[in-house]
Amino acid sequence: MNTGVGGALVLVGTPIGNLGDLTPRAVEALRDADVIAAEDTRRTRALLTHAGVPGGRRRVRAVHAHNEREQANEIVDLIRAGKRVAFVTDAGMPGIADPGARLVRACLDAGLAVEVVPGASALLAALVVSGLPTERFVFEGFLPRRGPTRAERLAELACEARTVVLFEAPPRVAATLADLARTCGAERPVVIARELTKLHEDVWRGTVGEAPEWAKVSEPRGEYVLVLGPAPPPPGPTDADVEAAVRAALAAGASARDAASQVADQLGVSRRRAYDAAIAQRAMRK
Repeated sequence: MNTGVGGALVLVGTPIGNLGDLTPRAVEALRDADVIAAEDTRRTRALLTHAGVPGGRRRVRAVHAHNEREQANEIVDLIRAGKRVAFVTDAGMPGIADPGARLVRACLDAGLAVEVVPGASALLAALVVSGLPTERFVFEGFLPRRGPTRAERLAELACEARTVVLFEAPPRVAATLADLARTCGAERPVVIARELTKLHEDVWRGTVGEAPEWAKVSEPRGEYVLVLGPAPPPPGPTDADVEAAVRAALAAGASARDAASQVADQLGVSRRRAYDAAIAQRAMRK
């Protein structure tokens, strides 16, 4: 079955909903693999049947979150023996909020080849359809369910200057949206995507303050992707802040020019603004 050159781990992206998104190259990788490692063997066998991949069923083995560490050693041995092992998760790209990272690390540590066949990604699909800034973004995966770790992560998101992408399960989405509203401010924009690429695809756009009410009346269906807009920039120093800092510098004996330089560096304002404040302070002293 092996048609590749030497053994390798091949990460294969699979559809996140619409089976028509399975690429010809993904079908080829699955057809040519000696072993197909799958997060869910039943789903993968159904996918292979849909794709018309012959002989797929006998090559499939389970590699999921609960056995990935143990299976990694066996996968490494197979690849060392020249086998090509394709790895697929339930949907999307392996390693993105799914198993796969341990397999990749084990193969790289063993000096073995790792290849990737790109495919659908709920993360990117939701991000680009959101209409929120895409130049800089951060993927947070699933938030911790409870406790101080969750509170810490939410506090970080409250001041995150990049667009944030989160995954959430239906039973917890309402609570997560309520927590985001409490910590991030009601006016923060958010986009909620569910059932991406499927028949009932739904994308809701609004503010964090409006989202909990929407979640109460929406049917909890499919996995959710939450795209949170960047936090607004913190307000800059006020005129009173600049005047107070200049006054302190002058009182310490600095010249107007030196006081302006110190305050500009300290508060992150322009030297012209600080210098004008220093001149005004000196004029008031006369």
